Amino acid sequence: MSQTTEPKPAAPGVARANQAVRQRFPFDDTQDLDDARRGFMGTARDSVVRDAEGRAVWDLDAYGFLDQDCPDTANPSLWRQSRLCSDHGLFEVTEGIYQVRGFDLSNMTIVEGERGVLVIDPLLCAETAAAGLALYRGHRGDRPVTGVLYTHSHADHFGGVRGVVPDEEVAAGVPVLAPEGFLEHAVSENVYAGTAMNRRAAYMYGAALPKGPRGQIGAGLGQTTATGAVGLIPPTKDITRTGQTETVDGIRMVFQLTPGTEAPAELNIHFPDHAALCMAENATHNLHNLLTLRGAQVRDPRIWARYLTEAVDLFADSSDLAFASHHWPVWGRDRVVRFLSEQRDLYAYLHDQTLRMLNQGLTGPEIAELIEMPPALERAWHTHGYYGSVSHNTKAVYQRYLGWFDGNPAHLWEHPPVESARRYVEFMGGADEVLRRARQSFADGDFRWVVQVVHHVLFADPDNAAARELQADALEQLGYGSENGTWRNFFLMGALELRHGSVGTPASTVAPDLLAALTLDQLLDALAIRVDGPRSWDADITVRWNVADGDRVTLRLCNGVLTHVTGTGPAAADPDVEISLTEADLRAVLLGVVSPADLAARSGVKVSGDVGRLTELLGHLSDPDPDFAVVTP
Repeated sequence: MSQTTEPKPAAPGVARANQAVRQRFPFDDTQDLDDARRGFMGTARDSVVRDAEGRAVWDLDAYGFLDQDCPDTANPSLWRQSRLCSDHGLFEVTEGIYQVRGFDLSNMTIVEGERGVLVIDPLLCAETAAAGLALYRGHRGDRPVTGVLYTHSHADHFGGVRGVVPDEEVAAGVPVLAPEGFLEHAVSENVYAGTAMNRRAAYMYGAALPKGPRGQIGAGLGQTTATGAVGLIPPTKDITRTGQTETVDGIRMVFQLTPGTEAPAELNIHFPDHAALCMAENATHNLHNLLTLRGAQVRDPRIWARYLTEAVDLFADSSDLAFASHHWPVWGRDRVVRFLSEQRDLYAYLHDQTLRMLNQGLTGPEIAELIEMPPALERAWHTHGYYGSVSHNTKAVYQRYLGWFDGNPAHLWEHPPVESARRYVEFMGGADEVLRRARQSFADGDFRWVVQVVHHVLFADPDNAAARELQADALEQLGYGSENGTWRNFFLMGALELRHGSVGTPASTVAPDLLAALTLDQLLDALAIRVDGPRSWDADITVRWNVADGDRVTLRLCNGVLTHVTGTGPAAADPDVEISLTEADLRAVLLGVVSPADLAARSGVKVSGDVGRLTELLGHLSDPDPDFAVVTP
């Protein structure tokens, strides 16, 4: 094989498989295309959205190549979906409701009120949100933002809030609405495991991949993630129950809480004066994730299906259209009911059939290979696995009920990856023999097996250039054939990093606003995650914080565990050092903004005891690695 590091053509078997997709599905059905373009009012004149330093964070024209016919290096079904998602601009959903689409991974919805506008889900970053709002105002006038609503606790639905409303206007009374539990889940998900999630999200969305027929063409749910400034303004009004009604700037809303569906805190919204239903991210034009490839808690498809049934019962008779925080709306009551019902059946089927088969003794990978979707669902474009997949969603259901262990004791105590790989390669006759056989498998078109077996050579010898090249080539072919946008991105990112080395993490949601929004309990829990346990086994350090206008907090590192106790109970051990300060100063120390040595000099801070013990305690914390290896050890 050649030593080129550039993407290669599609293998003949991949090209044939992609051609077969054209014959299998109704590509002459233009309903989605008509809906995606309905109500188009215009788009931005400047195609590049930039941050304050002039760095491009979003390019509206990056996906213009999707206007051409689908090449052999892409699954035609995914190409179709990406083409639909690449349409960008301002769209009228119905009189008084508008959407900015194609300016980020998600949609921003704008509802006109009596004095201004309610902004729903202000995208992932401030720059794209500001550009979207400017586009709206260019067509509809310079209306003020009189309210903000977050439908759920994922960053692409709140991170751009400062691009549409400043903090001082919220402090002056502009309401920010969100489902109950929003703040807790928004900050904990993005901080506790945020470093690992962001690294894996770099693979999932492929933001670092070149855009083009042999590179990144989309992520199914949208195109990719913007790379601007992520922020958070905490909600000022919680939605706590289904049936709760609120009026913001004359806009009447009826809410349905849907916790545990696509997000731990989520809601749907009915607008009775517009006969419109917002489904947040609970019903979009694809099969969603039950366990996202970037990592998250496993979602509950059983309750997800039930909430979709409830949405039909509550709102279908009074909804002439349904729209969501991704993709394009559905118009017409009959179509809305059919759309929501098919989405409901999709998640219920995956749940029930996975449970049926696991109770027959099948494991997650076996179920993923055997499960077949009902033909009526498979014929509906919006049930296709562009973002979630039937394969990894069935494994997620298995994990939700039975966990990582498949019950076979042979899998209970396996060697870790590198040690297993060395043994496998030795058993198989050495790296040269494995690669010889793998090249034959590549020639036969068995790329899935090539990836599986060459992985062992790479983990046994990550510097083996021939293994890196063959693995990259095989991953690339799997990407070319994938209907799932995130699978394609994972495969192609693996190939890219094998050829060029780590490209890092283009976007991070571990942003200052999210850290600031952590409760003190959450911040201390986040610190505990960073303790280097083995290096701290012999440490026994206790620090007491007397927080002005707050509680007394005792922090202790012992047995490699960092615990904190609020109050004066028996669990609060005697301190080595006691510090009286404001909560702002405490946060500054814990976040590394202020050093322990500088504490005593700060106004209002009192230190009793050896402040060096605090320095010693903080020295036991380790820093996460945002660029850890993924396809090599």
